[in-house]
Amino acid sequence: MRRRKTHAYHIWGTARFWKKGAIAQSLADKINAFYLRIDSIEQAIRSSGILSPDAEIGPAGYMAIYRVAADNLRLGHFVIADSVNPIEITRTAYREVAEQAGVGFLEVEVVCSDETEHRHRVETRRSMVEGLRLPTWEQVATRRYETWDRPHLRLDTASLSVEESVAKILAVISDVAPAI
Repeated sequence: MRRRKTHAYHIWGTARFWKKGAIAQSLADKINAFYLRIDSIEQAIRSSGILSPDAEIGPAGYMAIYRVAADNLRLGHFVIADSVNPIEITRTAYREVAEQAGVGFLEVEVVCSDETEHRHRVETRRSMVEGLRLPTWEQVATRRYETWDRPHLRLDTASLSVEESVAKILAVISDVAPAI
């Protein structure tokens, strides 16, 4: 019988974009966690043909990711939910998933404080999700973003590599979830 893990849910967010996914994927690989990516879920909904090509996806992707995360948490798995997560209502919903599943969680905000580097990263990155159109720098720079109002781990990728970011996360979660 598998032992239930106590701190098993990682909630990701970013003020804009960049390296969040690489960090989340690297961490998922290191701790053998379920990796749930909002971009993949939302693009699958778009690709299904259920929406007209110019329709907004609305909350559908987030609702799906909450359900899939909850299912896996109840099974005792570590889950990493990777999304921009720009507003408090989505962060609260992720926390509620963890609370309802009876597991702890770690919220991680990924930023890039060097605007020139950030812009370069946004303008030169390639989509890893088939069919996904990435936002322009203007869309990224003007996206609505609400400041985090609860304790969380903040990683600045202007000064941290993916490996250094993962090490910081592992140090925090090893304090609260020694089973990792």
